[in-house]
Amino acid sequence: MPSHRSLFALILSITATGIMGNTLLAPAIPDILDDFGVGDGGAGLLIAATSLPGVFMAPIVGVLADRIGRRRVVTPCLALFGAFGIMAALAPSFELLLVARFGMGIGASGLINLAVVLIGDNWGPADRTRLIGRNAAFLTVCLALMPPIGGILTDLGSWRLALAPYGLGLVTAAVAWRMLPPDRPDLTASIREQLGGVGEVVRRPAMLAVLAGGTLSFMMIFGVFLATLPIHLRDEFGFSASMRGLFLALPAVPSTLVAFNLQRIRQRVDARALLVGCSGAFGLGFALIASSQNVALVVLGCLVYGAGEGALIPSMQDLSVELSPPEHRGAVVAVYVGAARLGQTIGPVGASALYAATSTYVALWVGAGLAVVLALLFRLTPSGTTT
Repeated sequence: MPSHRSLFALILSITATGIMGNTLLAPAIPDILDDFGVGDGGAGLLIAATSLPGVFMAPIVGVLADRIGRRRVVTPCLALFGAFGIMAALAPSFELLLVARFGMGIGASGLINLAVVLIGDNWGPADRTRLIGRNAAFLTVCLALMPPIGGILTDLGSWRLALAPYGLGLVTAAVAWRMLPPDRPDLTASIREQLGGVGEVVRRPAMLAVLAGGTLSFMMIFGVFLATLPIHLRDEFGFSASMRGLFLALPAVPSTLVAFNLQRIRQRVDARALLVGCSGAFGLGFALIASSQNVALVVLGCLVYGAGEGALIPSMQDLSVELSPPEHRGAVVAVYVGAARLGQTIGPVGASALYAATSTYVALWVGAGLAVVLALLFRLTPSGTTT
């Protein structure tokens, strides 16, 4: 059995692989579209192709992880991501690139949730919030590093070079197979009984609020920030891929600080107030970016948005673990991830259609409006269901 330190290092690697699909790609999106002669509306398709499989695959992966064990599910997910990632980097056409990214999405669909599930399996409540926060902090460090890396690799070589690191998923798969125990859960319930238990948990008001929050927040993250902002920075400011990558990395600075201190924040701030405040930070950040052509306001907007993201996402992850019993943890957390993937899919497609028909300014203001809706959702949730 590996030490807790080694296990947590593996969990961080799984998390990094799970978010690599879109973060490396984002700065290179305009170059990919230009290379294949595709209009700006293709940006949403590129992101959604990797997000869509998670809508239906994440719950399936979660059920399998509860039934046959974590190692037997984590390892194939990582291997699929790596293999299809290499295919994406070598894709000769836009259509085949979308197919490869869809295959990557099947593999990625189980990674973020299973990383959180592994934390819930191996650490008690006292350490769980702290480590989920640190996992989220690491995630935001990756969000800080991967877009600039993707942009620099694009400028140094091409967008194909920027996608080459996807192949590291195969390495992580080999490490996971060696490190994770081959335990098979002692689960005697039938699949029907298991799904019934999962459904009971998911129907609770607290969990419904978390699921809706996951969908709306990821619509904004992937639709407004990752799909709209690169086009906005190119069209309104003329920034190169490297510069776009730096702007996409800005939110990770406050997000990392907030996520790393999540346990301390949760001890001082009511959960509902924290979720409402984070939603408001999303809205204010998007409003600042959309309010003018002043670069300083864009920078400030990115930082405000990042502060909200740093507490919002790990808080919802922690709640999904807290609300699920151990025998259903993999499936319940996966349902939350499926809801988030739905937002990842709807957001980019909707945002790209919107700014193609109007402008990126309109898409940013719509994002600010969605943040207000999210804040109202958490504010109006009956007391006691978000704690």
